[in-house]
Amino acid sequence: MPLGHTAPLAEAVRDLADLGYDGVEVQVREVGAQDAEALTRTVETAGLKVLGIGTGPVAAQDRLTLTDPSPDVRRHALFRLLGAARLAGELGVPVSLGQTRGTFLPGLEDMQRLWAERAVAQLAEEAAARGSRLLLEPQSRANTSLWHTPEEAVAVIESLDAPAGLVLDTHHLDAEGVDAVRAVTDHTGVTGCLQLAAASTRGPLTVGDPRLPALISALRTGGFTGWLTLEHTQEGDSTKAAARSWTALTDAVSALS
Repeated sequence: MPLGHTAPLAEAVRDLADLGYDGVEVQVREVGAQDAEALTRTVETAGLKVLGIGTGPVAAQDRLTLTDPSPDVRRHALFRLLGAARLAGELGVPVSLGQTRGTFLPGLEDMQRLWAERAVAQLAEEAAARGSRLLLEPQSRANTSLWHTPEEAVAVIESLDAPAGLVLDTHHLDAEGVDAVRAVTDHTGVTGCLQLAAASTRGPLTVGDPRLPALISALRTGGFTGWLTLEHTQEGDSTKAAARSWTALTDAVSALS
């Protein structure tokens, strides 16, 4: 994944544990509950925890989305997502949905929106039934035609018959002209994960980034109980990138102490 640690999982978790990280969010393509034991064993051997299951590769690598004009593609996309929800339930962690919801085609917008809404409702119900929870990520228009702002995503989760929450990503918020600190302040109560990257480059965090103390303070004030994900480009060396972001985060926390 271009925005995640590039090493094999066993190596990645050892690197991250050495740096001081607590856990990982695992991006998956084709999985189910049967994969939980092997995944847990690999991650926990390094002393980390799986904190969440992401589904970006379903669309990014396999081009499967919930709004594809082909019924077979939509069915396959939902099948993959339901498998991820079952894995997340077995692990006792949330499952997130981003770009796999897809993009609109001229003249099909209303139908595609309906397909996506029905599939998301089914995914949320499956996640809840398995002991997980769906987290919906507002993303920029470059990634998807659906639900670009926190308010739009909140309207969707409030319409569901199963519990759900948000993933907030500073890169996508910036791209949509949404102030990240304000978004976190307003929506901490329904946010399960905050994804961080440098503001202009989407690279590793930098020491002195003025947003970080404000974001951390907003999370603390709002009683945040989720996790922080460093979702950014790796600049050719994932260990160094993770170390840079770790240093920036701990510096920001120290500034608030």
